[in-house]
Amino acid sequence: MTSRIFNFRLVAVVLTVFATLSLGHAQDIPVGALIGQSLSKLQQDSSPEAFQNCVAELKRIDAMAPGSAAPKYYIALQSLNFAVTNPHAEQTEGLISEAEQAIAQLEEIKEADHSDLCTLKGFLYMVRIVQDPAKNGQRYYLDVMNYYEKALKLNPDNALASQLQEKFFEGMRAQ
Repeated sequence: MTSRIFNFRLVAVVLTVFATLSLGHAQDIPVGALIGQSLSKLQQDSSPEAFQNCVAELKRIDAMAPGSAAPKYYIALQSLNFAVTNPHAEQTEGLISEAEQAIAQLEEIKEADHSDLCTLKGFLYMVRIVQDPAKNGQRYYLDVMNYYEKALKLNPDNALASQLQEKFFEGMRAQ
């Protein structure tokens, strides 16, 4: 079990790096720089407290640029990264709620990347499966598959969707 948690943490850090590199569409350079500073802290420390601090910082950035999609995207992504690496932690449900809220807000922004939005939705359902595979595996399996496929259909170069889809396949094969 420890190696699975380590693997999920490693994947979370790798996904953060991929997402940071692949999403260069922050409209406002200062907002993008602030997001980058916040995310860079997670590369040095991936503790639960660091994730929570990062999400709190991203929420402050979002308050400074409420119409920007980037802070909302990263709030959702980092909340889900925490949840997938700490599926039974006390803070997990709160961060999943943060992710759901950020995803809903992203849906309202017409400039939001639909491929990224589908990726986040697939990741959300994947987290639910990780939390309780026996209960949620059959329930959300098709949702995860459909969202990742749609994300990759919209943008075949979406590295995060590709990585998450592959990790999902690996997890399903292991089960």
